[in-house]
Amino acid sequence: MDPSIARRLASPDFYLHALDGTVAQFMPMDRAAYRRSIFLDHRISMAEGEPFGLDLAGAAGFLPDAQPVGWIFHVAHCGSTLLARALEELTGTLVLREPVALRQLALGSNRQALPAVLALLARRYPGDGRTVIKANVPVNFMLDQIAAADPGAPAILLYSHLPDYLLAVLRSPNHRGWVRTISGQLAAHIGTNDASSDAELAAALWLAQHHRFADALKAMPQARTLEAEQFYADPAAALTKAAALYELPSGPALATQIAAGPLFATYSKNSGQAFDNAARLARRDHLAGQLDGELAEAAAWLDRHGVDADALVATLDQAALMA
Repeated sequence: MDPSIARRLASPDFYLHALDGTVAQFMPMDRAAYRRSIFLDHRISMAEGEPFGLDLAGAAGFLPDAQPVGWIFHVAHCGSTLLARALEELTGTLVLREPVALRQLALGSNRQALPAVLALLARRYPGDGRTVIKANVPVNFMLDQIAAADPGAPAILLYSHLPDYLLAVLRSPNHRGWVRTISGQLAAHIGTNDASSDAELAAALWLAQHHRFADALKAMPQARTLEAEQFYADPAAALTKAAALYELPSGPALATQIAAGPLFATYSKNSGQAFDNAARLARRDHLAGQLDGELAEAAAWLDRHGVDADALVATLDQAALMA
């Protein structure tokens, strides 16, 4: 192999963006590009340079050794993007927000490339602490394999109580469309055979993800849970504890400054849109009255399946980050 390729594989400046069969697609990046890319999917904002492809099988002997990483797993629409961006600002570490390659493996049947993908995502810049990877919803259904690959990895499992989750994912036609789409993609995992309405699909998705989180706590002793409302209510404390979990440098004073700054006064996915926790709570309270029938419908679906939502959440709380 060309020595220049081996050098590229050692640096996060050449980011594993996606998989096309056995070919890995790499994009040129730098620290600034990672920071301005809210997500590393089609919205990625590359650095200057040319993408290139590389057959992973042929490059196996040149892949870097996997380094320790930290994880953020989440159930969606619960503050994970805000947490990831704030953690990046607090610690200066590389935070990968929703890598496409992981999602592709989670939704595919062939996960043999997982060790190579993890090794390439784990790369870090010289002098940095561990890279943190914020996954997305499909990756929750590959959590067992990720845990088997690195059971000692520190991880935050960001979750919501059922009513809060429903108010977040049913709040608009676009969000409802996401529920239907992701439920269809993950139907084999979430068991939606008798779930016909948006509320029932959302309940099934909530249940399946929280079960995966409970299982992950058994397999990953350094995993901690974080309830979304606790994060929103005291982001400075959550950030400080998260940085300590990942063994990254931080300080309570800087965490407090970040929590009081523009990041928490704007929409996490669009810094040009004003939005803070007070606005979020006002929206949630407004929606509660409109969606009370669907909240009851979702709860009834769980009851029919013999699910005690409070007991499931209590299991997660045993490993609470904010304890």
